[in-house]
Amino acid sequence: MIDAIREFLGTYFGGSWTSIIDIGLVAFVIYWLFILIRGTRAVRIVIGLSILYLVYLGAILFDLNLLRSLMETAAVVGLFAVVVVFQPELRRALEQIGRIGSVNRFFVSTEVAAAERVAREISRAARILAGSRHGALIALERETGLQDLAAESGVPVHADLRAELLVTIFYRGTALHDGAVVISGEQITSAGVLLPLSQNVLDSERYGTRHRAAIGISEQTDAVVVIVSEETGSISLVVRGRIERNLTEEQLRRRIFSLIRPQAPRRAIPFMRRSIDGRWQVGERRDQQDEPIDPEARVVTGAAEARAPRR
Repeated sequence: MIDAIREFLGTYFGGSWTSIIDIGLVAFVIYWLFILIRGTRAVRIVIGLSILYLVYLGAILFDLNLLRSLMETAAVVGLFAVVVVFQPELRRALEQIGRIGSVNRFFVSTEVAAAERVAREISRAARILAGSRHGALIALERETGLQDLAAESGVPVHADLRAELLVTIFYRGTALHDGAVVISGEQITSAGVLLPLSQNVLDSERYGTRHRAAIGISEQTDAVVVIVSEETGSISLVVRGRIERNLTEEQLRRRIFSLIRPQAPRRAIPFMRRSIDGRWQVGERRDQQDEPIDPEARVVTGAAEARAPRR
């Protein structure tokens, strides 16, 4: 045992600088494996295997040949058993390795995949809520943060985004179904949030509380707001104060994905070109934003509404 330790120290610490890199990489791999199994049932299995290995070293040290041969024979079968026992951890480790490096960029980036999951879960929840006539108000955070507003009036949730959880929150009779749900990234951060109502509407009787709250938060921030009407069961989307009504699940999914997907940086327009084209009109835009918006101008007719005959 002592000779083996001396041989190890002489081989790796007495060599070149590549030996130090080798030891560092092995230490990193061992540390990463411990991080991977932390909090799982595999921790106890690793402890049990470590105890068995110490028993095997003791059998070698004290010349217990029968015990040593028994454990060596069992180790051959144990290699296949380890693969079966650690199957979830091995699969998760391979998935994490696949996310690292530039090879994953040739397929789909993690940001685009996350945007697809968010759009899919929200659109599915909206379809279920619309079918059961349960009202809903969902605000998706983008560049402008909504956490200050959520902390003032909402209830922290900090849960993974799932359509089933959204449907449960907005189920009629629950304590949080009247407020809005704030989503940041792939997490539901808060529920029961009170959003500011829009005062920039000429015909306030045309819109309910949810629609006015959605318009209000979309005018103050760049949030994307999804509304499910409790009276009609229709699905609407509000962005920058404009409403897209009567959307289907697939239309809503596509619109959310196009709005929250990572965009390529835009090229800056030269100052002279902005001036010549008349794009440098900051004061005029402020005046236009302060004026009340016509309800007919803010409504974007959805595909389902455009095909329906007017009555």
